[in-house]
This record gives sequence, C-alpha cells and structure tokens, in this order.
Amino acid sequence: MDLQYTPEQNQLRESVERFVREEYDFAHRRKLVASESGHDERCWRSYAEFGWLAVPFSEEDGGIGGDATDTGIVMEGIGRGLLLEPYLANVVLAGGVLSAVGSAGQKAEWLQPMMAGAHKLALAYAEPASRYELAHCETTARREGEGYRIDGRKSFVHGGGVADFHVVIARTSGEPSDRAGLTALVVDARAPALEVRPYATHDGSRAADLVLEGLHVDASRRLGEEGAAYPALELVIDQAIAAIASEAVGAMSTLVDMTLDYLKTRQQFGRPIGTNQALQHRMVDMYIALDEARSMALYGALMLGEADAAVRRKALSATKIEIDRTARRVGQEAVQLHGAMGVTEELAVGHYFKRLSMIGVAFGDMSWHLQRHAQA
Repeated sequence: MDLQYTPEQNQLRESVERFVREEYDFAHRRKLVASESGHDERCWRSYAEFGWLAVPFSEEDGGIGGDATDTGIVMEGIGRGLLLEPYLANVVLAGGVLSAVGSAGQKAEWLQPMMAGAHKLALAYAEPASRYELAHCETTARREGEGYRIDGRKSFVHGGGVADFHVVIARTSGEPSDRAGLTALVVDARAPALEVRPYATHDGSRAADLVLEGLHVDASRRLGEEGAAYPALELVIDQAIAAIASEAVGAMSTLVDMTLDYLKTRQQFGRPIGTNQALQHRMVDMYIALDEARSMALYGALMLGEADAAVRRKALSATKIEIDRTARRVGQEAVQLHGAMGVTEELAVGHYFKRLSMIGVAFGDMSWHLQRHAQA
C-alpha cells in the first residue's frame, strides 16, 4: 500500500499550512477567544474559497470528492494553528449526516450552501444523560399533522451557538437506549420553540445546549427513513474520531517544535538546557509519541472505508485510545519542560495542552473506548 501523499494532497497540505502561518498567529487567536462569536467570519469565507469545506463530499453532492485522508490533512493543519472556526461541526458532523442520508434536494438546500460558506450547520445528538452512548436519546419527535413535534434537550452541540441550522437526532419510536427508532431532522436555529444556550469551552472553542419545547418541523425536513438514523450517526462519529486524531497530531507536532526550540534557546548555567542529557531523552520520547500518534491517525482514516461496521468501530477505538495516550504524554512533557510559564495565558503551550485535553474526552474517553474495544 502506497501511503505517500499524492501531488493534490501535498498542495492541500501546503495551502493549510500557509494559511495558518500567514493568517492565524497566536495573537489573532487570543482575540477571537475573547470575541462574541469566538471565530473569524473572514477566515470562514476563506475556508470556502479554498475548497476546504467541500473536501470530503462527492462531486455529485457538490464537493471535490476527497476522502478521510484529505479531511485529515485539513484537520492536522487546524490542530497546528488551533483554528477556532467550526470546521468539525459543519463538515464532519452535520455535513456527514446530510451526506449519508439526505436526499438530493436536501443536500442542495443545506449541504451545498454550507460548502459555499453561506450558512453554518451543527449536529445535535448528545444529551445530558447519554454520556458517550449514541443510542441514548430521550428527545422525542412525534407525528403531528404534516410534520413532527420535537421535545427534549441536547447538550454540547459543537458550533451550536453560530449554526443557522441544526441536524437534531430525535426518537420517533422505541425506548431511550434503543438503536432503532432514531430519526434525523433539520431544525432552523431561528425557530421560536428552540432555545440555544451558547458557551465557551475549556480550550477556547464554542458549543451550545439546546432546549426544544413543542418545536414543529415539516416532514420534508426529515433526513432519510424514519427511525433509521443510527447507522449513519455511528459512522459520522467514527469519522469525527479520525478527524480529531489528525487534529491532535497537528497540535502535538507544534508542541514538539516549540519545546525543541525552547530547549535550544533557554540558557541555564551558561549553556542551553537542551544540552542536559535527561532533557534530551524526554525530547526523544515526545518525538516517538508523535510518530506513534501520526501512524494511528492514518490507520483510523484508512479504516473508515471498512465495510464491516464492527471492525471499523474496533479500529477507531484503538485510534482514540492511542491518540489520548500520546496526547497526554506530549502535552504534559511540553508544559513541564517549559516550566511554570507553560501554563500561562500568554504562552501558546498551555492552550495547545487544553485543546489536547478536550480531544481526550471528545466522542468517548480512553476508558470508554477501552471497554468498546474489549467488547468488540
């Protein structure tokens, strides 16, 4: 198997790296964290112009026909620059569900405008009591006239505070933990019966909780068959795991580079602290952890094409376990080797560590994936 990037993939990688280097320095990011929206609309439009928002979608859907490796290239660049725009929420999560089960007309109405940067999407699937169990859904969608009445709550909706439309997973039949009976419905963020509660997360990105009370949507806003959304949701979350694995590799890569530069320049007793053999060994350990993470991120992206869902789930759990382990190792070493300044707001190191910590608990923490891997 040839694991080298194609010329087109190298061009994509170079475009993302150039954008991060020239348009998205740490000072700019700090301003965005303190802003009301938490991201830069000008940068979001640039994502659309560069074609990044269309990367994983087929040409029939209006995309450029990329695969998980292409998405991983963009996500690695996002990790390098700690970009705050809701790429994961739009392209991987909500866009993934629309691409998997939406009709041609629905894709033209919601997916293609998202690719053009005209509006933003978010996927609302998690609930306060669900933890990491995708099937656990207490939000209901009952038939009412020519549509559905939705009642319930959704928590930690990535990019939910700025979304124009939410893809809501609701239960149309069955018990709260049944895999069957889940339905995907598109909800307008301006609907009067929808309350959006946005907030900033630990790493500076944004999420929101949703409260839906008697919200009515037309049947034309149902994505796919009624009660059959679970397989698509499961696949999309596996795709999100592969995506954040690549993002973690980008963040770890930057931390390794920053730490090496610091060891070369920080003077103690008249010489760089990097001449200390013990610190050199720790630096080598960071490099090894980074290479292990990069290999597992690529493995996860390749295994998304596995036809057997059980095999795919096991592979993505293995990816998440290794990414969490290596991210913790690299993040902790970077902070410790920088000393007390490693956790200050003024230094980027602590911000990268925060993002890696959030990736560690996203879409299932290490303990949860160890259990899923063992059961598989």
